[in-house]
Amino acid sequence: MAEPQTIGESPTHQISELARLMARIKQIRPNVTAGPVDNTPQPDEPGHPEYHRRQRADFAFARWTTAAPRRFRDATATDPAITTWADTVLTHPDDAGTLVLRGTIGTGKTHQAYGALRRIAEAGPKRFEMIAITAPDMYGLLRPGGSAKGMEHELRRLTRVPLLLLDDLGTEKLSEWTEEATYRLLNERYNECLPTIVTTNLPVRSPVDDEGRPTAPDLTSRLGERLASRLAQDATVVTLTGPDRRRQPRSAA
Repeated sequence: MAEPQTIGESPTHQISELARLMARIKQIRPNVTAGPVDNTPQPDEPGHPEYHRRQRADFAFARWTTAAPRRFRDATATDPAITTWADTVLTHPDDAGTLVLRGTIGTGKTHQAYGALRRIAEAGPKRFEMIAITAPDMYGLLRPGGSAKGMEHELRRLTRVPLLLLDDLGTEKLSEWTEEATYRLLNERYNECLPTIVTTNLPVRSPVDDEGRPTAPDLTSRLGERLASRLAQDATVVTLTGPDRRRQPRSAA
């Protein structure tokens, strides 16, 4: 006695059953024809570019939140030159160069800097890695005993990270060592075309006296002529003005 078969066990039987089924459908609905099937992923489905952009943005924003101090978790870049720089980092990072935010104390330089990094993160770049550090903390890290891994390891980490914020440059005591460390860091990032944000209270270059000496401290004297010349080539300098925001009374509303 032959073993019983189910549809699908025999190719011939399967085709025969399918043919009978299609013939029956045609008999019952003679005017119905198969239409196109849209298998294109929707924005909230894997496979759609927007879905994957959102996934990258969530990941990048989480990394930004980890790096940003609590005080700057609501930071938003509002200056057009700063948002333009951030957008250039997203589309052509090799062309972005260094963003120098300068101004007196309390004009919002650090807030705008974290806002620029947040704007980049929220756009969902394919790669998002950042380090944010103040200049005094950086020099403390690079000095002997400042890191268990040593100066060269820490300097290499700072020079290679895709996005670096160096906050409050110029507040440290100037020495040959600090000038050399700053030169090595920023020169390497300049050579590798890595986007960098620098905030400083100093003017880029102060007026000079009759002997050509700066009449007040400036960023050029802090960095040295060689590095200042490099930054002048690719830096976007934004001067923030206004009163010290930290001294403004809070609204009672």
